[in-house]
Amino acid sequence: MRSFADFNLLPTLQATLVEKALTTPTEIQDRAIPVLLGGRSVVGVAETGSGKTLAYALPVLHLLKELENKGQPVSKESRPRAVVMVPTRELGEQVTRVFKPFTHTTRLRVRSVVGGTTLDVAKRNILGNFEVLVATPGRLIKLLDRRLLSLGDVRILVFDEADQMLDQGFLPDATKIAGLCPPERQLALFSATVSKSVQELITKLFAGAEVIRSVGSHRVVPTLSTQNLKVIDGKRFPLLQRLLATKVKGGTLIFTNTREQCDDLARELKKIHRECAIYRGEMDKVERRANLKNFREGKIDLLISTDLGSRGLDVEHVGRVINYHLPQQLDNYIHRVGRTARAGRAGLVINLVTERDAPLIAKLDGVKAIPRPRA
Repeated sequence: MRSFADFNLLPTLQATLVEKALTTPTEIQDRAIPVLLGGRSVVGVAETGSGKTLAYALPVLHLLKELENKGQPVSKESRPRAVVMVPTRELGEQVTRVFKPFTHTTRLRVRSVVGGTTLDVAKRNILGNFEVLVATPGRLIKLLDRRLLSLGDVRILVFDEADQMLDQGFLPDATKIAGLCPPERQLALFSATVSKSVQELITKLFAGAEVIRSVGSHRVVPTLSTQNLKVIDGKRFPLLQRLLATKVKGGTLIFTNTREQCDDLARELKKIHRECAIYRGEMDKVERRANLKNFREGKIDLLISTDLGSRGLDVEHVGRVINYHLPQQLDNYIHRVGRTARAGRAGLVINLVTERDAPLIAKLDGVKAIPRPRA
């Protein structure tokens, strides 16, 4: 494995990597960065927590800054040169945070237009000249339909967390957005899993792209420890109480399968005076963002979520994931447990297992050797 210093990245980017003490790339970074720097399109499939955002952010900033250094700066308003498509507002904010430290030295500008903000805010965000746009599909389509933004100067288009985005039905929008970019634009797609809709987009747009699958793709990371606990007579909550009595370093993220289960569990916890917050769909977006912020900053150490919180979110201090209700699909399980043990850190996942979970438990043996449930 090489170091970041071995890549042909601009000195301004190298300086920020040194400042952030980033020396050794992850596998997906090591394999994808040279391909993107070489101007080729990429499909990158890698496990959650493997650093996919930086795998494209560094080449994007390098390529755009090189254009500026060659005397070709952005000269027209509201015409970005790179577009990063993301499925949710929260992931958009997260991606923007990854870009920001590297813009201080390169002086490149990153803007965002994401769902959950008013159209007036989106309009203000795309005023003037800028290089990189981070966007959710729905919001971007609205701006394009109103001719408030042009993709005519896009040099690279990135689909991040493509499985989540396309599973939400954004395939037509994604195809439309790609069609509004110049035909010679470079493409990149990053995903933890390849669903049917992701494969359809790859087939449509990524002919000739280099496909990179990390060794750990569709597997859990080796720094993740797993415990399977058998639920007796449907009594989950007493089991959870015993688990929460054991403190762990960092926050605990608890997953349920439905919004109703999420709310019911939060009420049960509040009855025993256990502070928690919820993160799910169909709730006030301001409250949801505030809950995530409090959890991310450690003000609350317990967050209860549906699968909305299973994809893309990077909260550094998650030390434990508890599957209060196990999902039926293996892909959802992979995404959930990927919220901990990220970037080489250790993490713990605890599954509360019933007889109806047997099909999933059997599949987990192919993901990683996991102990069978114990009573």
